[in-house]
Amino acid sequence: MIAADQPDPPLVLLVEDDPQDAFIVRELLEDSGLAVRLEWARSLDEARQLLARLRAQCVLLDLGLPDARDLSALAAMREASGDAAVVVLTGLAEEQAGLAAVTAGAQDYLVKGRVEAEWLGRTLRYAMQRKQAEQASVALHAERIRAEENARLERGLLPTPLLQQMPIEVVTRYRASRTSGTLGGDFFDVVEDDDKVVHAMIGDVCGHGPDEAALGVCLRIAWRTLVLSGVTGTALLRQLERVLRAERGGDEIFVTMSTLALEPDQRTVRVWRAGHPGLLVHSGDAVTWAEPGQGPALGLPLESDWEQSSLELPAGGGLTLFTDGLFERRLPGAGMRMLGEEGLLHVAREHAHLYGEDFVDALIAGTEAATAADASADDVAVVHLRWKETA
Repeated sequence: MIAADQPDPPLVLLVEDDPQDAFIVRELLEDSGLAVRLEWARSLDEARQLLARLRAQCVLLDLGLPDARDLSALAAMREASGDAAVVVLTGLAEEQAGLAAVTAGAQDYLVKGRVEAEWLGRTLRYAMQRKQAEQASVALHAERIRAEENARLERGLLPTPLLQQMPIEVVTRYRASRTSGTLGGDFFDVVEDDDKVVHAMIGDVCGHGPDEAALGVCLRIAWRTLVLSGVTGTALLRQLERVLRAERGGDEIFVTMSTLALEPDQRTVRVWRAGHPGLLVHSGDAVTWAEPGQGPALGLPLESDWEQSSLELPAGGGLTLFTDGLFERRLPGAGMRMLGEEGLLHVAREHAHLYGEDFVDALIAGTEAATAADASADDVAVVHLRWKETA
């Protein structure tokens, strides 16, 4: 008898049309010492019906069924049984068929009339372990491929800032979604043009997954190319929207974005926002929230424009841009109430005395600590820019 806290024994499905052979297999299993639950199907069709409502860990398959024979029976059963191990049963004169079945994907084979109880139990146990090892290997390979793809996307989404002479500190961070653990559609970039203007951008493709990440890479590269070609402001956003409409997978896909230009005087900042959240403005040890003029997100069916706004920075002042995953996070024990913009500003002011990487890391850690129970938190991208104090 199995204790209540013990897992159920594995289910073995015997697919065999001969009642006498089925009886022998049942007797051998009872004597093998291997604890299993046995189900019997007399045909491939009956096996499919059982597998539709039961999850078998192993299938003992006769290759001579009334509705399927030889390797066609094996192929059909592998498709129907999902991740179950398959051990084929052959006659004395059909041992070559067993070898061919293993080559075609079965975990092992047994020859009728030559099977002993201990041998049967060991074969089934090893077949299930072998199948689990195969699945683990496939999953590991898929994870490696996914990691390599993420690395390629990350290089495209999260580039190295292209700076030349201007004394500006740039700190960038990216945190993948807790649910997927993979890159989403958040992207950013920072470049300095030949006129010593520092341009920065942050954007967010709606949705999650590799398609959104690839679209983010496309837009990020288009942004850098256009800026270095002298296209900025409203004209830049118009061109990016053209690229978005051509590259997106459906009309429902839109992108929020903020793009700005920090002038060489280190005081003037020109800002264009396309449906994106506001930004944090740093002045000494103080942080405030800024909401420059807003236009629609890119890709929406709206006829509108994006107006330029201007901000004035104090000496040594700075800005922090971010995607909405930084503040659209649920507070613990508060139902659907979010941290929100006010909560983010509160966290930022707690760490306003910090600079550069210390500030950005503390900002992200602070929001994560305040919303630790929110397992569905979105991707987060942060770009922090601050002019260096000069003597």
